[in-house]
Amino acid sequence: MPEDQDRVDHRRAGDLAADEERASEQRRAQIAENLAAVREDIAAAARKAHRDPGEISLIAVTKTYPASDVRVLAGLGVLDVGENRDQEAAPKARATTGLGLRWHFIGQLQTNKALSVAEYASFVHSVDRVRLVSALSRGAVRYDKELTCLVQVDLGNAEPMDDNAARGGAFPDQVPELADAIAAAPGLKLGGLMAVAPLGAEPGPAFERLHTLAMRLRSAHPSATMISAGMSGDLGEAVAAGATHVRIGSAILGIRR
Repeated sequence: MPEDQDRVDHRRAGDLAADEERASEQRRAQIAENLAAVREDIAAAARKAHRDPGEISLIAVTKTYPASDVRVLAGLGVLDVGENRDQEAAPKARATTGLGLRWHFIGQLQTNKALSVAEYASFVHSVDRVRLVSALSRGAVRYDKELTCLVQVDLGNAEPMDDNAARGGAFPDQVPELADAIAAAPGLKLGGLMAVAPLGAEPGPAFERLHTLAMRLRSAHPSATMISAGMSGDLGEAVAAGATHVRIGSAILGIRR
């Protein structure tokens, strides 16, 4: 009977909706548990380094994860979100408009993508050449905004953000020129320095070198106080070396698909 089939279809739809709701609740609980553990790890690392945990900002790296996870994070109080590919970040930013998020672009950035990134990002951590400074400046001016930029430093054999990303970063002796260019560019603000730990080496000494470079930068640009360093596997070493921002993905959202 058609009416019987309608009841069956309605019941199946209701069961499906209930299953989806349970899955959503389970995902939120999983993220909340992981986030609490990461926050405690950051606090413990700060205490060990005799630092105030409040000095360290968490950037949740959401690459490869859906906008629904970003919304969960926002509901849990995480408003700093990191992405490394414009083609993924741009639609995700549009899908989460109105949540008060601060988008951090942390991957290698092609000059022809700078205009797109400037539209939604509040921070770009991966500035490694003067040509990119000019492109980001044009984007910031176009969108009538201030875009905070960090100089990415190559600390030697830097590990890429993912398997497909090019290794990037300015050499240490190039930092002053790039920093001056950012500071002088319309629409841009010099935030500080970013680095990725070297591949196959202890991260601690590398992050100490980054801290030394950051102190030199602050002597010329006192407001450039950001040190973006540390990911899921080396946040303790980064915090010990003075990181102000850590970029954590898998420890919060799970192993990347």
